Order: sequence, then C-alpha cells, then structure tokens
Amino acid sequence: MLEPAYQADVVIVGAGVAGLSAAHRLTSAGVTTAVLEAAPYVGGRMSTEKVDGFRLDRVGQLLSTSYPELGLTPGLDALVLRPFAPGVLLHSGGVRHRAGAPANGGGARSALHAVRALASAPLPNSVRALAGGPLPTSAPLGRSAPPGTPRSRTAAPRPRTGAPLGTAVDQARLAASLARLAGTPVERLLSRPELPAGEALAARGLPARTIDGFLRPLLAALLYDPELTTSSRCADLALRAFASGRLCVPEGGAEMLPELLARTLPPGTVHTGVRVTSVATTSVTTAEHGEFPCRAVLVATDARTAADLLPGLRVPGFHPVTVVHHTTDEPPGTGPSLLLDADRGGPVAHTAVVSEVDPTRAPAGRALISSTILGPPPPEADTAVRMHLSRLYGTPTTRWEILAVHHTAEAVPAMSPPHDLRRPVRLLAGLYVCGDHRDTSTVQGALHSGRRASAAILTDLGATGSMHQADPHPTTQAA
Repeated sequence: MLEPAYQADVVIVGAGVAGLSAAHRLTSAGVTTAVLEAAPYVGGRMSTEKVDGFRLDRVGQLLSTSYPELGLTPGLDALVLRPFAPGVLLHSGGVRHRAGAPANGGGARSALHAVRALASAPLPNSVRALAGGPLPTSAPLGRSAPPGTPRSRTAAPRPRTGAPLGTAVDQARLAASLARLAGTPVERLLSRPELPAGEALAARGLPARTIDGFLRPLLAALLYDPELTTSSRCADLALRAFASGRLCVPEGGAEMLPELLARTLPPGTVHTGVRVTSVATTSVTTAEHGEFPCRAVLVATDARTAADLLPGLRVPGFHPVTVVHHTTDEPPGTGPSLLLDADRGGPVAHTAVVSEVDPTRAPAGRALISSTILGPPPPEADTAVRMHLSRLYGTPTTRWEILAVHHTAEAVPAMSPPHDLRRPVRLLAGLYVCGDHRDTSTVQGALHSGRRASAAILTDLGATGSMHQADPHPTTQAA
C-alpha cells in the first residue's frame, strides 16, 4: 500500500498541464487529489532544458493570447506571456514580407476597409494593416512584463514591399476572410462540413498562391502540419485564434505553465518518480508502492501511454518535431518576429530570435535562435540547417554556436478528419482520461480537456464547490 501521504479520493496519472489543471479544479472543490508522475519533473512535453544560462524548449509549441483557458485556469494567474511582433514574417524569393491578422474581427466593415486600403496602396505589404489596424502591443492574458524588464535588443526592420500572397485583390480577400473568421462564433465553425484543411481552403475560392504562400506556412507553425491534412474545423479554430490575438511564448520557457500549476497546488499533491503500471475504477497500481485504492482515476498522460493503461483507447497519428537551438553574439535583425519559410526551401519550417521575444531565455549579450523542423533531423543536419537559416535571416551563420537539438517523434497528435474535438473524457464511472489527444492538439485543448474531466469527476462523486461547474464559455473553448 502507498504511504498515507499518497492517499486521496482521486488519483491523476500524469503531471502534464491537462492533469495539473484538473487537479486544481478538484482540490478547489474540496476533493483530495494525488498526482503521480513517472518522470522526475512535471510538464511532459512542455519541458525546458537549461544550458549555460539558456532556456531551451524541447518542442516549443506556440501559444496565443486568445486562448481562453490561459486566463480561466486556476494557478496561472502569475503566468507572463511574451508576444511576438504582430503577424508573421514570410520569407519568399529571397525577400521577407510581413503579413498578419485582423485586430478584433471587424466583419464586413474591416473587409471594406481592406479593399479600400489595397486600392490606394499599389505595393501593399501588410495584411495586418489592411484588416483593421495594428494589433495590441501587450498580451491581454496573464500579466504584462514587470516594469524594468529588458526590452528587445534589436528593433524589427521594415519589411520589403510586395508579398507572396498574390494580387492586391487576393490580399484583400485574405484580409477580409481573416477578419470574418475572428468574429465567427466557434459553434458555427464546428458546424461547417469537415474536409482536409487544404481541400477546404481551396474550395472557399482562395487562390493557390495565397494558400501556399501564407496559409500553408502559417498552419505548419500553428499545427505542425505542412501538408494541410488536418481537419478543416481544427484549422479554422487555429486561424481564428491567430486572427483574434497574438502569438506568444511563456516567459521563462514552456516549463513555466506546468511549474506554476504544480507550485500552486496544495503541498504534497504532486509526486514525481512514481510509475503507474495499471489502473481501475477504484485503484491504481504503482511499480514502487503497489496498489493504491481511491474513488476515481484520471489518466492524464500522452496518448500512447494512456492507451497502454486503457486498452482499446485509440492512438492517433503524430507529427514529429525537431527543435534546433543556436546562439550568437550578433543577433540577426528580425526583432521579436516569427519567421516562416513560404518557399519550403530547406529543413526549417519556422524560426525566431526567441531572446528578442523573451530576454529571460538567454544570458545578457547573447541571442538565442530557435528553429523548428517538421520531422526528424535531416542528414548532415548542422550544415543543412545553418545554410537554410543563413538564407532566411540574410546573414552568415557559420559562427553561430549550436546549443541543442531536440527531436520528439510523437510531439503533436494529428487531427485528421473526421476529428472529434470533444472525445469522451468519462470512460466509466470512476475512470476518466484527458489530454490534448481528447480535444485539440494545443495547450488550449489540453487545459480544456482537464476542465471537462474534472467536471465529470465532480458530477459522478456528487461533489460541490466553487470550481464544480460546466463549461462556462462553450463557444470559446475550442479555439
């Protein structure tokens, strides 16, 4: 039997953000909870390696300031979001172009503004400006950076005019489409016919050059799916989040989300280094402590581990991700921008001088460049990546120092159609499952699945409390 300190009404297997967020809601409702994690640290794939003063994310999933759960999840009040520059930089034909999203929707009025702006601008270079004005410069969720925090070391340069988005009319259509998307209720998006994202975008009349020049590299960065095989509903939700907010990263690294969640739980709730070997509706069995009785079990692991513990659970496909981290004392002059390769001219899908976005991730006087490859490292990876980054940033990279290469074979669950964005979290009374593989393959999806699972547990246990509530904003949770 486990020691008394481990005993609880509910046992949560896995200390990722889904399980930790569920633990917060359960403990807030007065339900004693124990979180058991096999690894020596919390966070799962949201982990950050520390090397010589650098903070290096292993997967580096992008967040959005428009994710509702970042503001609704207990324990994340102290989270600081560091936004990228509005929109993105697209590298195409040897030139960088800035493109972005509408600020706050705007519907037909923003669309009309976009068309008029394009008509008066022979060489438009910013969808962001065309679709209703610049986005806000501070993150609306979490806290803003404290006074005195160092700003970006290098200002973003003015992008070259022209863009790989087609004609002025094509760009106006794209701007209007993003503006409308930002203001479309989620339930309406989920009622649309479901197709692979690439087919759905083409069926809506968007030119191939707009899809390939902007939407494909953007969705590759958001969903890690350059072939656009993702469910069109999930792609719409990702584009809606992009058009409604700002891409961002958590200050201090990806690990800050699970660390904050774990740190603010009651002492003794989270136990690392405990391997669960089997689960039932009223007990878990661990390799170190034997059987542990409880009233309910929530499996909050990655999809494959969950299927090992719950035979019959479907294992999705996965998008593999490799993140390469470099440092230099002379940062390339892109500022805090996300740089996408619209030409697909090398192994790197997107890259950023992350220290310009979040200065806490690098020592003073050093720049941290983090680059994402959608797949395993290529042959002669260091040479291939350096050559590609040299073209993307327009600067020599031979003197850049490589800090780490992180490859995660099962980094992001695939969301091929048909994809159920609300896979059941209640398997049996007493046995539950949550994670990004039950919702959308994003941090928002993981947190929301934890909300759904904790609500189901509290209902079945007949528990009451301030956090025992159904989804309070069902029309915004899927973004």
